[in-house]
Amino acid sequence: MLTKTKARKPAWFITGTDTEIGKTWCTLAVIQYLKNQGLQVAGMKPIASGCVNFKNSDAEYILAESSLQVPYEWVNPYAFTPPIAPHVAAAQVGQMIDLEVIIKNYQHLAEHADTVVIEGVGGWRVPLNTSQSLKDIVLALNAQVILVVGLRLGCINHALLSAETIIRDGCSLVGWIANAIDPEFEASSSIDTINARLDVPLLATMPYLKTMDISQMAQKISLSDY
Repeated sequence: MLTKTKARKPAWFITGTDTEIGKTWCTLAVIQYLKNQGLQVAGMKPIASGCVNFKNSDAEYILAESSLQVPYEWVNPYAFTPPIAPHVAAAQVGQMIDLEVIIKNYQHLAEHADTVVIEGVGGWRVPLNTSQSLKDIVLALNAQVILVVGLRLGCINHALLSAETIIRDGCSLVGWIANAIDPEFEASSSIDTINARLDVPLLATMPYLKTMDISQMAQKISLSDY
């Protein structure tokens, strides 16, 4: 049975420099890290495409990792089958992504958890509809943004541009995660370069993993200042 609690911590929004750079694994690691601090944590992936039977595997992982077992729709209210940009997928099935629906489902989760960890979709500039983008979710929920940087060729440019845009959009970027996604890429100089140019801390450096090990990843994270 769910019990209501007043959220003690702000929401966390996990965005990335691109798609397929490990946002979901990092989202799960942040959830586990916060659970390790004794918090009741709810996870959310408001929008997903490439779904099967109106469910997304990443959202199912997030629901399983969360402290609370809640209806799937609270976690992932928009689940589209076509594996394309969500606003295009929505148009193909005659829908429009409504920010108010996302806010309502977030509030359901926040009523029962100490904090909510939200995974974005794609990179920062992904549209929701004809007039809104991911930034509008973050601003509406007053969430703190963590930027996941997929460590590969081009990551310096992608990281700095993404961080600059997040801040310019009026959102609170609180840190970044360096996530190894290419075992052949020597990332140390890229990490140093990004870290020297961002005014927010490096929260974790994730190793390259062939299989998901959320406990190991959670041990790499430090959100002690928040």
